[in-house]
Amino acid sequence: MESEKVVRVAVVDDHGIVRQGLRALLTRPGIEVVGDADSGTAAIALARIQQPDVMLLDIRMKDIDGLQALPQIKAVSPNTSVIMLTTYANPGYLARAISGGAAGYLSKESDPDQIVRAVRAAAAGDDLIDRGLLMAALATAVDYSMPTPEPLEMEVDTLSERERDVLRLIVQGFSNQIIAETLNVSLPTVKTHVQHILQKLHVSDRTQAALLAVRHKLVG
Repeated sequence: MESEKVVRVAVVDDHGIVRQGLRALLTRPGIEVVGDADSGTAAIALARIQQPDVMLLDIRMKDIDGLQALPQIKAVSPNTSVIMLTTYANPGYLARAISGGAAGYLSKESDPDQIVRAVRAAAAGDDLIDRGLLMAALATAVDYSMPTPEPLEMEVDTLSERERDVLRLIVQGFSNQIIAETLNVSLPTVKTHVQHILQKLHVSDRTQAALLAVRHKLVG
């Protein structure tokens, strides 16, 4: 069954004690730590080799930082959900993380159980970012947005009304379960709509879809 699938996790941080702590935290039934790295360059290589389901990625590291490594990690392992785990929880970093393809953004001071829940949620494709931080990041992104390219306008026209409804709720930071309850549809139906939205907007996760929707005013 899908619920019994082991989540394969990679840990990236330039402090050995942090890596050791995360390994210990995530050593539990249903989660396997498949590797760790201490730099951005090593993280990219680890992602390429292991193709983990989830990667916990620090921001400030030697050689290239996590935000610089993030797009390259997504390029070599597109199905890896990356969670930025950092002490720098500010909207500017969060906006860059979303733009680079991060699925989540957590403080290193988060409750340990929250980190475990985030790993499981990332593997399931659910949202991970605090609503307040998400909205602040989206506002930051709007300030620095680029003009809308014509190909994007053509792609947006393919969204159905129900897909726009789902996208509108994604922008508000709601989980798939809350979206299902709000629209009075099943959870699998919402997941299908989300998948179609990601495909039509040419993004890899719901957080990027929210960013794009706000940048280009796709929903009211």
